Amino acid sequence: MLPEGDSSSQGKSSEEESKMEAGQQGPPQAAESKPVERTGVLYGVTDRPPWLLTLVLGLQTFLTMLGSTVMIPLLLVPAMGGTTQDKADVVCTCFFASGINTLLQTLLGARLPIVQGGSFAYISPVLAVAAQIQASQTFETGHDRFLYTMRTLQGGIIGSALIALGLALFNIFLWMLKHLSPITIAVNISILGLSLYSAGWPTVGQCVQLGMPVMALIILFAFHMRRVRIFGWPVFGLFPVLLGLGLSWLYAYIFTVAGVYDNASADTQKACTTSQSNFDNIISEAPWIRFPYPGQWGAPIFTSAGVFTMFAAVIPAALESIGDYYAAARLGGAPQPHEEVISRALAVESVCCVVSGVLGTTSGSTAYAENVGAISVTGVASRRVTMTGAVFMLFFGLIGKFGALWASIPQALIGGLFTVMFALIAGVGFSNLEGVDLRSERNIFILGFGLYCGLSVPDYFNSYTTQNGHGPVNTGSTSFNNVMNSIFETPAAVALMACLLLDLTIPSAPGERTREAWQEQSDGDGKWWEDPEVEKIYGWPLGLTPKWRRLVDPYKAAAWKLLQRCLGPLRCGGSGGRRCACWRWRRQASDDGVADSAGAGAGIEVVHAGSSAAPSAALSARARTELETPVHTLSAL
Repeated sequence: MLPEGDSSSQGKSSEEESKMEAGQQGPPQAAESKPVERTGVLYGVTDRPPWLLTLVLGLQTFLTMLGSTVMIPLLLVPAMGGTTQDKADVVCTCFFASGINTLLQTLLGARLPIVQGGSFAYISPVLAVAAQIQASQTFETGHDRFLYTMRTLQGGIIGSALIALGLALFNIFLWMLKHLSPITIAVNISILGLSLYSAGWPTVGQCVQLGMPVMALIILFAFHMRRVRIFGWPVFGLFPVLLGLGLSWLYAYIFTVAGVYDNASADTQKACTTSQSNFDNIISEAPWIRFPYPGQWGAPIFTSAGVFTMFAAVIPAALESIGDYYAAARLGGAPQPHEEVISRALAVESVCCVVSGVLGTTSGSTAYAENVGAISVTGVASRRVTMTGAVFMLFFGLIGKFGALWASIPQALIGGLFTVMFALIAGVGFSNLEGVDLRSERNIFILGFGLYCGLSVPDYFNSYTTQNGHGPVNTGSTSFNNVMNSIFETPAAVALMACLLLDLTIPSAPGERTREAWQEQSDGDGKWWEDPEVEKIYGWPLGLTPKWRRLVDPYKAAAWKLLQRCLGPLRCGGSGGRRCACWRWRRQASDDGVADSAGAGAGIEVVHAGSSAAPSAALSARARTELETPVHTLSAL
């Protein structure tokens, strides 16, 4: 039986709990927080298991993220022109960056058992940039093209991460995400898997006798044998990818050594044998210790096309992370994280993307759902265990031969692995449609149009570029051409724009435009860091959060008040000769509450900007009309 580690009740009544399950009940205010029930949780977020058990569970954390981490460089490095040695070096860099980023997230970000790793959302943008560079420039060797592409990707990832960091620090990023409809979210995530169809069966077909077994084993372990336990551990449910890939890999190595493919064609040997990657040579020549460092590929190249193309991956990566934050808190028996904690976690994730860009991992960073799934199985949500897993990531990231081992995987094995994993990503995206009315013609059209354009438009741009040496957008500005062509070659960017355009312009009947449960969460007005239980989980180490808030909150309030005053003139309530609503806080009230505007003859009530006070009876008819006119507010900020 799986542990029932999904209770996040905080002593609510049964009615409140039912609302919480429906995603309609926000967390209580900090002053009213109560101890969290931890049904099925063996070790909570702040618990510290014995060191020996911590080491074992930390190794398990490392193993659960291993398969997903190596998939990204195995796909992207060859497309960038890299050699097998380049692939091995990038694999080690990915593990090293994941270790750093996981420590950052658990220490300064969400403070939950969250593992940070490479994001699949960056695969399509990276392939778009790599294809554009290959079509527009000439290099002496594939390794030279790899280095130039990597440096361009580094600049794009760093630049897009800095933009996301600025948005997250001002809570704008979370506000944007909370106003996306489930249809837009579903299409934006599903397109990540569907757009990579060429990495699946076309590669499996090169060696069906190797690609099919790995697919069958992963499906068998993940779904048919997930509840089978060995010595009390659900081994198959925890490590389906690792076991399926390892057994198939062993099978390929035995056939290679036995000489089964010695008389086969060169293409068959490349797809089916471990020697296709020069297995013996790369393992023997790879160094035991290799330290990933900033600038190992050269100085990052910052281009507008690279930055905006990589930013197309930021939104789906952040959406995936937000879902993992709430799931980790629920499964770990922790209170629901406050919006400020989520914004802080997104800010730290942006810093993690900067780290990934500086080191050169080919992708940004996101929270891994694999570790959240492991929590639901084992009931262990200890932050210390996750940090121990991060230490294992750092350690193996320094072992050069470890990366070389993964670089020797035959291509057909990689294709079978991609077929299963990318199909799962597409399904996860469609799961966001659970509360959407799919009987509505409006919703059906937006869903289909977004998916179709997300696949068709990039295919057109890629084909055009291959045939003509430049993209369909070909103006006198090279920078503008690169930006626009790169964006429209990215499926996630096209799908997002198509869905947003239709979702915001096509009229919707009541209930047609729904929202996700986490988007409806309300945090109340309480200060979460004043609750000792909540602060212990989400506060910074050494009790720094209350001290920091007491220091910065007065300045934050003063800055917000100044911003309101500076932007007040933008709050205009009419056109022509009408006065702006901001005059309400710039004028002094007369004895009867009405100030007469010189030359205009309009009476305007003196109230604070944004006040909902009704006009007094002394106001003139024109003043009443002025106050009742809808005005733009600063609520979005």
